[in-house]
Amino acid sequence: MLNGVEHKFVETADAVVVGGGVVGLAIARALARAHFGRIVLIERGQLGAEASHAAGGMLAAQAECDGADAFLELACASRDLYTGFAEALLDETGINIELERTGTLYLAFTERDELEIAHRYSWQSSAGLSVQRLTVDEARELEPCVSPEALSALRFPLDWQVENRRLVAALATAAENMGVQLLTCTNVESLLMERGHIKGVETAQGRIYSAVVVVASGAWASSLLTAEMSEPVIRIEPVRGQMLCFDARSAFARHVIYSPRGYLVPRMDGRLLAGSTTEHAGFDKRVTATGASTILTHAMEIAPALGELTLVDAWSGLRPRAVDDLPVLGESAQTRGLFYAVGHYRNGILLAPITGELIAAEITSGIASPLMTAFTPERFHQVGVG
Repeated sequence: MLNGVEHKFVETADAVVVGGGVVGLAIARALARAHFGRIVLIERGQLGAEASHAAGGMLAAQAECDGADAFLELACASRDLYTGFAEALLDETGINIELERTGTLYLAFTERDELEIAHRYSWQSSAGLSVQRLTVDEARELEPCVSPEALSALRFPLDWQVENRRLVAALATAAENMGVQLLTCTNVESLLMERGHIKGVETAQGRIYSAVVVVASGAWASSLLTAEMSEPVIRIEPVRGQMLCFDARSAFARHVIYSPRGYLVPRMDGRLLAGSTTEHAGFDKRVTATGASTILTHAMEIAPALGELTLVDAWSGLRPRAVDDLPVLGESAQTRGLFYAVGHYRNGILLAPITGELIAAEITSGIASPLMTAFTPERFHQVGVG
């Protein structure tokens, strides 16, 4: 259901996407753009209401990567798609996802922080990435709210941000406009398999038969994946992240501002987000006093003037984490037609465009991109972890 419109339950499809966050929606839209046929997306709750709704919307390919590896390549490739992605969604839906291009500052406050950003600057500049080393005075000239206690900074001019809730709305509208069937408040109870091929899904409302099923159900993916003994045991755990939201209509900042302990995200509508926590609390999404206090402490280290702002909201979300912190992408080697798009952890918003393109391309062509090699589900068979 989208915008209160109820759709008739269908029994067959050319592709079923399980999960209605930004990753699942991006895949469904990409398949529809490829004219793949009848596509059904199934979401256990409301579209984009979990991690996609709770996210900060940062496209922090460089700020959050620790080395020049396959994940950095994937992250930068997805970040670099965002300009065209935002323009296409605007054309398709009229929804502006508020891609903000000012960039990201990364601050050092301790000797250890300075060592970290010196290392980050060294390997990123050697890799040919766009990064600038700043003095604290230069950082404060860009953002006067930055604490005078900062020692130095990096600037990542290409690490942008997007309004993630508008992104959800745009992807859902685009997918539906292209004919994708969106089933909400519908639980997928199991995958239907036979002789090494996917046959569809079993839902609480009945079966949907399909030769292609994409599991993109975020923190809830393991309820499906661990039940299939022929598959690699891919455990996706929920990791709670709490967020605070302040009223900062006096243009508090323009850049996303990081430290090794927290971050601030200024929104175009005058909100200022502060995050986040990393908590192994199961599926508990409560906002806690301890979590809020931790976020506030780290936020005020970055910008002490934040203490004068009005706190207007707080929430939490469950990031979907695989055991090695990396996404799981691509077709199963054991079950033909079963595709994985899970484990995006802290980077679901960032990786949504590339995930949609890569999964749709593999489904339609049968060929997996080299960008996916490091993220294959078979890595869990190869090393015996799960």
